Amino acid sequence: MKSEIYKDEGYKLMGAAFEVYNDRGYGLAEEIYQECLEIELELRGIAFQPKSPIKCFYKGRELKKHYEPDLFVFGCLVVELKAVTQLAPEHEAQLINYMRITKQPVGYLINFGHKGTLEWKRFILSELVPESPQLVQV
Repeated sequence: MKSEIYKDEGYKLMGAAFEVYNDRGYGLAEEIYQECLEIELELRGIAFQPKSPIKCFYKGRELKKHYEPDLFVFGCLVVELKAVTQLAPEHEAQLINYMRITKQPVGYLINFGHKGTLEWKRFILSELVPESPQLVQV
């Protein structure tokens, strides 16, 4: 079942994100949440790579422009962090682009700027999971 892909990894990631939100609250700069989440992931023994540039190509030629997702967790989850009042379609598009470029089927969009609760969305790009070519938001 597609919705089960990397479910345990996502659960552990979100546990760390909720810990950061519960400790720091909302309204700080995205960079603060990035650093706090990196510390929390490290404390939990969760493997991650922060701000790793992704090369882009056109017709076999490397472009000068590189993409840089906020986190790559467990070697399989693309994570984009935000600290905004409300998530917008362009935030989702940014994450989906990162997922396509890295050829990773699962991504998390996490917003620490939402008052009252951590806002987050999990995306699965079915086209990158064998079987069906469409985007599924879980």
